[in-house]
Amino acid sequence: MPKVSSQPGIAALAEPSEANTRIGIKERLPRIGEFVRQQGALIALIIVVTFSFLRYDNFNTLTIYSVLNFNAQFGLIALGMTFVIMTGGIDLSVGGIAALASVVAALTSSHGFFYALFAAVIAGTLVGIVNGIVVAWMRVPPFIATLATLYIVRGVALRLINDAASVNLDQKSDFITVAGTTVGDGFLNPPVPFTIPLLLVAFLIGILVLRYTRFGRYVLAIGGNPEAAQLMGLPVKRTLFWVYTLSGALAGLVGVLLAINLNGGSATEGNGWELIAIAAVVVGGTLLTGGVGSVFGTLVGVLLLGTIVEILQLENNYTLDHGGGLYLNSFWQNVIRGIFLLIVVLLQSRLQQKRARQRT
Repeated sequence: MPKVSSQPGIAALAEPSEANTRIGIKERLPRIGEFVRQQGALIALIIVVTFSFLRYDNFNTLTIYSVLNFNAQFGLIALGMTFVIMTGGIDLSVGGIAALASVVAALTSSHGFFYALFAAVIAGTLVGIVNGIVVAWMRVPPFIATLATLYIVRGVALRLINDAASVNLDQKSDFITVAGTTVGDGFLNPPVPFTIPLLLVAFLIGILVLRYTRFGRYVLAIGGNPEAAQLMGLPVKRTLFWVYTLSGALAGLVGVLLAINLNGGSATEGNGWELIAIAAVVVGGTLLTGGVGSVFGTLVGVLLLGTIVEILQLENNYTLDHGGGLYLNSFWQNVIRGIFLLIVVLLQSRLQQKRARQRT
């Protein structure tokens, strides 16, 4: 007859009971939920890409490459928007800044690519400086300040080209050859467009800045509680100034990419880009109230939204090829993206309410 241990603790370790197993699962659930909250966009992106590979024959690495290339301009704008939103602010002027920078790049393209690049980025940076001064020192709410800037830069862009809709690049300069475009096709042409390395390097720098520098810690602290950050002696105004300046500079850089893609500058482009950037930032896990955010999450959010748009196009082609009745036009595509964003915002709101209850 086997001996029964007189030490119940040892027996429990040797043969875990059903009750102990349930307790272990309950202890793990919060950690699993926190992981899903932090990496939800990445999990969704993996699911979406896997589904696409299984459903669509023409979804391949070239499609992913195309999504990266096409969404590079939105990604760079979203990168600057991430830091702005993490401070609890918003920048509605980025689409207008990109349009203005594209016009500046086209007008200065006769001096060469790098001169035009410098001029466009400087134009965007100057607008960002204005936003930073108005928000940080004049204490104008970011929504109002950047909305006013949006209208101003649109008007300036139109005035620079005498109220015309667009202006062409100087075809005799080295802008086209250095940028790697083919005249008149409006698309990036080199085997490995520099936009993808530019996007990845920019986000890598953003991740390092947020995680390992004082500036990154200041941004999160200000977004979490600006009054407390001020009392702690943190440079709140200076940090806000640099956040909006960074956003403007990145939007200016995007203006160069826009000029490359359009083979010229356009004062009417960039409408709604700020909303795409905000959507990517929010989907990536950054709270609209500030204080919590992830640069890597924003990159994932950009790729997730870009992949969803690509899937909607592929689904239309799939439906036509297989004689189905479902066809999603541009109207329904916008509806689906809006619903997706609304779900993410509602989930964020629930999580914030849950955290507030836990603190009390």
